Amino acid sequence: MHIVHPFDPIFNEESQALILGTFPSIRSRELGFYYGHPQNRFWKIIAAITKTYQVPQTIDGKKFMLLKNRIALWDILQSCNIEGSSDHSIRNTTPTDLSGILNKANIKCIYTNGLQSYRFFIRYYGKSYSGKFINLPSTSSSNAMYTLEQLVIIWTQIVS
Repeated sequence: MHIVHPFDPIFNEESQALILGTFPSIRSRELGFYYGHPQNRFWKIIAAITKTYQVPQTIDGKKFMLLKNRIALWDILQSCNIEGSSDHSIRNTTPTDLSGILNKANIKCIYTNGLQSYRFFIRYYGKSYSGKFINLPSTSSSNAMYTLEQLVIIWTQIVS
């Protein structure tokens, strides 16, 4: 099934770090916001690295936490064919146009959330983007190579 990305990026002119996921999961699409699956560790990691200490429970609270800490959030794909929520099933892709964020915000580094996001970023922007970009380990619960504590340590570079 070909699906178009259902929600807007989160950013403002003060955003300095841009985190790019691949494409929203089924649960995220149902909830209408990023990283909606309760097993995904994304929001726990962001709360820990920003010293928020408690994960906000509302979409507005999550947006506030990101923007207060100069973090922008979007996905690298605008549309794709995807089976379920598996990044490995993604085919027939169209990239997100990052120029809006890059022209309006003060992005110092782009961080990709996992290998698939990184691969799509390289495919679509590797030759044209001249800024700094770093791949971080996926926050997905299926990434069993890393504990939550290990991910927090690695992801801390976003706010340092």
